[in-house]
Amino acid sequence: MPIPHAMRAATPENTTAATPRHVPLAEQTRDGLVESIHYGSLIAVGPDGDTLLEAGEPDAAFYPRSSLKPLQAVAMVRAGLKLPENLLALTAASHSGAAMHQEGAARILEMHGLNEAALENSTDFPYGTAEREEWLRAGKQQSQLAQNCSGKHASMAATCVINGWPVQGYLDPGHPLQILVRDTITEFTSEDPAAISTDGCGTPLFAHSLHGMARAYSRMAAADNNNAEGQVAHAMRAYPEMVAGEGRDVTAIMRVVPGLLAKDGFEGLQLIGLRDGTGVAIKISDGGDRARMPVTVRVLEALGLDGGQLASLASPPILGGGHPVGVLRATNFLACS
Repeated sequence: MPIPHAMRAATPENTTAATPRHVPLAEQTRDGLVESIHYGSLIAVGPDGDTLLEAGEPDAAFYPRSSLKPLQAVAMVRAGLKLPENLLALTAASHSGAAMHQEGAARILEMHGLNEAALENSTDFPYGTAEREEWLRAGKQQSQLAQNCSGKHASMAATCVINGWPVQGYLDPGHPLQILVRDTITEFTSEDPAAISTDGCGTPLFAHSLHGMARAYSRMAAADNNNAEGQVAHAMRAYPEMVAGEGRDVTAIMRVVPGLLAKDGFEGLQLIGLRDGTGVAIKISDGGDRARMPVTVRVLEALGLDGGQLASLASPPILGGGHPVGVLRATNFLACS
């Protein structure tokens, strides 16, 4: 079917790149000297939508990458997807590729009369470091189940079966599933997509602002189990190991702070939702991963969370000869915002 104009992917011919006004958010020191600086933008909104704190340019459009997965899961639950909570958490996951993750994705397919051949995501090795090393030692090749988005893709195929939609081609932007996903993300962010592209796994990818994404996570985090967003949020909190994996900071922060909802995304993204309806969205501009959690911890402390709970995640040591000689830490970005 033809793809509506609003759903066409962005290309160099139909978009104009603008550099957001990012600010320094984190710095690495080595023996007292600042060695590296990470720029970015962020925002926190309250349950009423008011801005609680911000830095940089949180209204600039960006691609939320895998931080969209919980919203994609909400769309699927609204469309009739019913799964045990651990598998619903896996639907919203960028998983490490452990056996429980791959077996969970396979189980979603099996429950709906499908197998791995129904998946249309890209192939990859497991994302988690330990899981990837074990996989490679066993001489295994890349697969769609091992790829970190396989839970989402299994549920997308399952949602098509439930609704009588074609399974083949479920990633087409004009497919009923992807139209539903787009409309759900638009509803939760209160923004029309600024652009559309394709995510690494092949899923249509909609550009929004940090402000819009913070609103979306605010709504999800405050929801109860009577609606789809509350069911997804509860599943993620109940099974944080399915959302990421052992040794991953997203799993760790949900265990450390009861009731916190967390999802990361490639290119330096962190989304947070708190039980009271506070939503946080962070983007590290260089796309690197290491500054994401120190900045997140600084924001959560500024919002009144116990810094002692978060200390283990805040400032990883910088080593020299195997000994700590520096630290990666958040800057005082809130003092100048």
